[in-house]
Amino acid sequence: MLYLILGLVIFFGAHLFTTFRSREPDRDIKTKLGYGPYMGLYSLVSLAGFVLICWGFGASRDAGILYVAPGWGRHVNLALMLPALILLVASQMPTGAIKKAVKHPMLIAVKLWAFGHLLANGEINSVILFGSFLAYAVIDRIVVKKRGDNGPGPDAKIAVASDIGAVVVGLGLYMAILLWLHPILFGVAVM
Repeated sequence: MLYLILGLVIFFGAHLFTTFRSREPDRDIKTKLGYGPYMGLYSLVSLAGFVLICWGFGASRDAGILYVAPGWGRHVNLALMLPALILLVASQMPTGAIKKAVKHPMLIAVKLWAFGHLLANGEINSVILFGSFLAYAVIDRIVVKKRGDNGPGPDAKIAVASDIGAVVVGLGLYMAILLWLHPILFGVAVM
């Protein structure tokens, strides 16, 4: 459990630092260091945290159960994963109607992913992991809104290809999880 918590602290420490850092040009560390070095350091710290999260999560599988997840929780989780994956892909594409409508698709994707997994898993390590991601996504959305970052502007051009790509790739990832990864990770085929 120690490695899971340490990984979460490192991973979200970097993310919360970025969320709350000053954006004033004379105080912005991203400007002072330069975009490349800042992003390199941020990526390195985040990756180290992510590796510890993965390792710690696996190592703490026997930590116990906090609550018994409802039987329907897995079905709701599977249903939430499709829009979560489409939104995740949309967040990495040029502005399309999806990105323009939801403003911050990655944050919504993380919320859906984390909430769905909390419905499907009651183990202590799962609750700590998915609860941390859900809490971070809520905090970040509040801060982003207060900062005035409302996603793509009203005059942003919409690229229909981005929406098509987000749906196709998101659906492909969803099918890959259902057909290939799900049996490997959980030992049970979905279909």
